[in-house]
Amino acid sequence: MDKLFANLKIIVPEKIYVKDPESSDLGKRIVEHSIKLIDEAGFEAFTFKKLGSLIGSNESSIYRYFESKHKLLVYLSSWYWAWIEYQLVFETHSLNPTDKLKKAIEIIARRTKEDSKFSHINEVTLNKIIVNENSKSFLTKEVDQENKDGYFVIYKRIVHRLRDMIKDINPDYEFPSSLASTIIEGSLHQHFLKDHFKSITDCKTGVTPVHFYQNLVFNTLKS
Repeated sequence: MDKLFANLKIIVPEKIYVKDPESSDLGKRIVEHSIKLIDEAGFEAFTFKKLGSLIGSNESSIYRYFESKHKLLVYLSSWYWAWIEYQLVFETHSLNPTDKLKKAIEIIARRTKEDSKFSHINEVTLNKIIVNENSKSFLTKEVDQENKDGYFVIYKRIVHRLRDMIKDINPDYEFPSSLASTIIEGSLHQHFLKDHFKSITDCKTGVTPVHFYQNLVFNTLKS
């Protein structure tokens, strides 16, 4: 698995960025250190000026890659979901329908514990950002136009993959897309609650969002 990931190139929709950050050392440093800074300061406090100071570069150089910090967050979110999609493809391709859906829920709902082989991206830290900040990538006034422009195509592909797995288990289930999107967004929310609002979730040490959503989904599909 690690050897496969080592040779992967994550493809993010081109309209999200001005210049592909994967095309230069500066671009990769922008991505690498933006992850560190957003994790440390939060997205609201994150600015290109602070990022520029951190990487020893002019603020204007960052704008050559991203029009705004919103676009940068959309890029990070898209990169993360593309990375998740690769895991879904590689880890579920030879499984029967039940095991495939169970594994898919595990991949989506688990916490990232180890880095893969992308040297400039810390996936553990990026996972924390997605839990805390992902909704800010689309809860904006521009979401409809950005959706038309294909910003969220990778995210939607994952929902569709899950939807199809659900339909393979129970073709008569009426709400496969709604259940699929609930697994994705709900697992992020449960991780957030586990970290910050422990009294309103049953997820805790030994009981993870993976356990909850596997239980919820398979009991739902039985009925």
